[in-house]
Amino acid sequence: MTNKVAITLIAAAAILTSCATPSADRSAAPPKGDGATATTPAGAPADPGGRWLGGDSDRDWSGDGAGVGAAGSAATSEGYAAEDAATLRSTAKAAAGAPASPTTLMPGDVIAPPQRSGPGLRAGSVDDNAAFADYLKYRDEFRRLGITVHDIDVSIRHVVTVVDQDGKPLLGAVVRAGDQEVRSGPDGRALLFGNVGDATVDWQNTRVTVDFTQDAGREHRVTVPVRRPEGRAKLDVLFLIDTTGSMGDEIDRLKDSVRSVAERISALPGDTDLRIGMTVYRDRGDLFVTRTFDFTSSVDIFKAALAEVRAGGGGDTPEDLNAGLHQAVTSPSWRGDDTVKLMFLIADAPPHLDYQDGPDYADDVRAAARRGIKIMPIASSGLDDQGEYVFRQLAQITMARFTFLTYGADGASPGDHTDHHVSDYAVLALDDLVVRLVADELRPLGSGGQ
Repeated sequence: MTNKVAITLIAAAAILTSCATPSADRSAAPPKGDGATATTPAGAPADPGGRWLGGDSDRDWSGDGAGVGAAGSAATSEGYAAEDAATLRSTAKAAAGAPASPTTLMPGDVIAPPQRSGPGLRAGSVDDNAAFADYLKYRDEFRRLGITVHDIDVSIRHVVTVVDQDGKPLLGAVVRAGDQEVRSGPDGRALLFGNVGDATVDWQNTRVTVDFTQDAGREHRVTVPVRRPEGRAKLDVLFLIDTTGSMGDEIDRLKDSVRSVAERISALPGDTDLRIGMTVYRDRGDLFVTRTFDFTSSVDIFKAALAEVRAGGGGDTPEDLNAGLHQAVTSPSWRGDDTVKLMFLIADAPPHLDYQDGPDYADDVRAAARRGIKIMPIASSGLDDQGEYVFRQLAQITMARFTFLTYGADGASPGDHTDHHVSDYAVLALDDLVVRLVADELRPLGSGGQ
């Protein structure tokens, strides 16, 4: 492969692309899916899981093209050269002090963000469901900008809280109304949209039918005549990471943060049954589009896989987030309804909305809500207005929080400022904030979880 300097720059600047087989080939390790159970021979240690879906025998992320050939996931030799050239253009622009503005990009260019050094990343977060009136106002203001998104009408929102006979929230209750189906989170809440009449709530083998037209408001509490079982909480955490070249400046810090977060989550009180995985993505024409490291119960195995990840590629501002989100929702072996399921999206660019022949984030966010997966975006530097809107959609519809990195007055070093359209947020170290978000999700399950 040509342009070895570019390869060196990519490797030095990054950490987070996957070194798995391309996403199109998963035959070596098919996911088990919701509710699947693995069997272990008596006396044998439990399999900690954690493998690149599709196997490791032909993986390649270095850009020389060896061993990669699955359609739709690996670039041609011309694609590798284009990726290297784009990285070199980005580096040259940064060295020349050219502004990294999307309005000055030429075809094939990569935005060169400012180099960052010093203290660790800081972040704030907002809950658009808690301040829903403000969120609707933000949506109205955004529409006046005329920016393209795949919108979902959430203006009529019903909050359904499912509890047991003792008033304790029920995780994983299936709430259905019309063609909508969602699962309740650990706080028992689920969202329905539009004019809702009759609905059913199922928890395990018990069903309750409710008529929301008899309720004057849009806050509904449904009691299921069961008693919630107590026991060890199950938690699946997946990191969905944009690993294109524009993420290179923050990738090393993100790697440190993700590693720290994984260790600290595993040490949370309550003896949580934790599994961690990741999906990484780039864009069409890059070395790969998506790759997934399936869930593992071993933090050490996860950290070893994370250490292999590198950033590179890109070429324009949007990336194939649609493909990344689709794989993150459908490919990993997410466990069943008794599991808290969290997905942390870490990215700095909106999805390509001009790809007509692939997945659609508007479909997959609904699929995530059906499966009880909360999507918690973490917006990195450079995320534009379109990206902010999409990220907040993903969080609001799955009842999660929108999180964003914050910077100092120079716009480069970590600080407490953001250009996003948010207010009334507190700022913490990114690791502290993510661990707090996870702990908040587990808290309704009580000591020991559900």
